[in-house]
Amino acid sequence: MSNVVIVGTQWGDEGKGKITNALASCADFVVRFQGGANAGHTVTVNGEPIVFHLLPSGISVPGVSCIIGSGVVIDPLALVEEIDRVRGAGISVGDNLLIDVGAHMVLPYHKAVEAAEEERLGKSAIGTTRRGIGPTYADRISRTGLPIGLMASFDDFRARFTAAAERKNEILERLYGREPLDVGEMLDQLEAAAKRLSPHFADTPDILRGALDQGRNVLFEGAQGTLLDIAFGTYPFVTSSYTSATGVSAGTGVPPRMVGDIIGIAKAYVTRVGAGPFPTELFDSNAEIIRDRGAERGSTTGRPRRCGWLDMVALRYAVAVNGIRRLIVTKLDVLDTFESIPICVAYEIDGRRTETFPRTVDELERAKPVFEEFPGWATDTSGARTEEALPDNAMSYLRTIADMAGVEVAAVSVGAAAHAVVEFAQIL
Repeated sequence: MSNVVIVGTQWGDEGKGKITNALASCADFVVRFQGGANAGHTVTVNGEPIVFHLLPSGISVPGVSCIIGSGVVIDPLALVEEIDRVRGAGISVGDNLLIDVGAHMVLPYHKAVEAAEEERLGKSAIGTTRRGIGPTYADRISRTGLPIGLMASFDDFRARFTAAAERKNEILERLYGREPLDVGEMLDQLEAAAKRLSPHFADTPDILRGALDQGRNVLFEGAQGTLLDIAFGTYPFVTSSYTSATGVSAGTGVPPRMVGDIIGIAKAYVTRVGAGPFPTELFDSNAEIIRDRGAERGSTTGRPRRCGWLDMVALRYAVAVNGIRRLIVTKLDVLDTFESIPICVAYEIDGRRTETFPRTVDELERAKPVFEEFPGWATDTSGARTEEALPDNAMSYLRTIADMAGVEVAAVSVGAAAHAVVEFAQIL
């Protein structure tokens, strides 16, 4: 297998968790390198859907070691709840989970500040999940954050947390007119979480570099998608981490030369959650068909996702940013009922046609999609497991994606089950 990075090529929700879980059996380590509990990967285990927010999707695969890297921001209370929930589903979480001591913590005051700011912004709000992710990354950059490794010595942590919480309470009271949070109550909750999580703390960059030197296989699992990247996404309507492959080294401590192959995941259409420009968004009955057939509701928030036709301008951009050579297309079966399927091949911005993805949100908001129509297949593909079982028009649709994106389509997913995949080439 060597080393593989799984990244989303759209605005997230591409099906990365399913693909990661499917490939994890070939890996020795599965590593989350960015994001927090704002992400949600839904994986079907023993016929039941399980949503992972902080745990790597590979945790359900026996014999695989899972790492939460330093680039992830961890809500310790949410992680304890997730571990209990996953164990309740029959999945073992013990020595197979390692948490990097340098990962920063999402604390209750981060959530309170984020919620207050989103409400203050009103119609101009970013549309965050209000999980405290942005404020946590902001504290890390401003050098006021608290790494989770501090909890190993809780008396020392207590003093650091109290000082930080008092500063946040002042912001909540003076800027937002909110009631202060109870510092003692928060400490009691965090102390209980520290006892549960501290056995998992480790210097994971050292462990990973040693494993790679020994030729072990590592699968890096991204959250969200490239168009939500803090540097290369549709800023400011983005998340607060490096969601593209550029974030792997920064989020794990693995040198860039050891990162390995990069596989992009793209839906056969596009969705987006939250605010921000979306050139191919649909507002008609087709959006409802896609949303219903694709179960397009946020696994973290339950919010209905905005739906649109496939955007090749954006996909080519994501391929270039990540250096993707192979693509896995998911949810092809959602398009089974359409007689005709448009694909956005270019934008028109201020009367000018372009195939280049705009780097400013103002330009993207003015972008009008230029569509080409492709024949649908109007055939159920959910039972297909071989290339020969796919309709000719479905194969033509996939070849069009490959040609326009300049990549190889290595596989296509045609259902929620882990085995509902057609492989065209050896993925690993």
